[in-house]
Amino acid sequence: MNELAVTHARGRPVPPPTDRLAALESAFATHGWTPGPTPTTTAPGSGGGPPALTGAEADRLAEVAAELRPIFTGAPGTLNQLLVRHGAVPNLHGDPPILAFHAPGADLVDAWAADAGTALAMVIGVGQGLRLRTCEAGGCELVFFDVTRNASRRFCGLSCQNRAKASAYRARRRA
Repeated sequence: MNELAVTHARGRPVPPPTDRLAALESAFATHGWTPGPTPTTTAPGSGGGPPALTGAEADRLAEVAAELRPIFTGAPGTLNQLLVRHGAVPNLHGDPPILAFHAPGADLVDAWAADAGTALAMVIGVGQGLRLRTCEAGGCELVFFDVTRNASRRFCGLSCQNRAKASAYRARRRA
C-alpha cells in the first residue's frame, strides 16, 4: 500500500511509480513476499509456483491500495463495498487446505484485495482499529499497524521519529 498510494514519505516527496509492476516486484523482493497460487492460475502438475504479476494487475492493485489507505485514517466507510466487490468469502481451498478470504476462482487482484480487506475488517471488528495509523511526522503519509503494547506508536519508523524530535527541539530553542 505504501509503495503505491503515497505522495510524501519520510519528509520527502515521492513521485508515483511510472512502472507500477516494477514497483510492486521491488516491494515484494524487499519484504520477501511472494504471491500465492490461486486455483485459476495454478494448474495441477504446473509446478505450483506463484503466478506472474502483469502490468494491468499492478495498475488494479494500485487502485485497491488507494481505496484501502483511508481505512488507516479512521474512515472505514468503503471497506464493506470493497469486500463485496472483490468477493470476500471465507473458505478452505488448496492442498493442504488453507484458510483464504477470496473465492476459489478469484483472479490475483481480487484475491489480494479480498484477503487484505478482510484482514483490515477483522482488525477493526475486534476493536483494534485504533492501531491502524498514519505517520504523524510532517511530510510523511506512510501507514502502519501499531504493535506496541499500549498502542502509542506515532511514527512509521525511526527516521520520522528523529526528524520530529529534532524539529521540536529546534522549535523549543527558538522560543
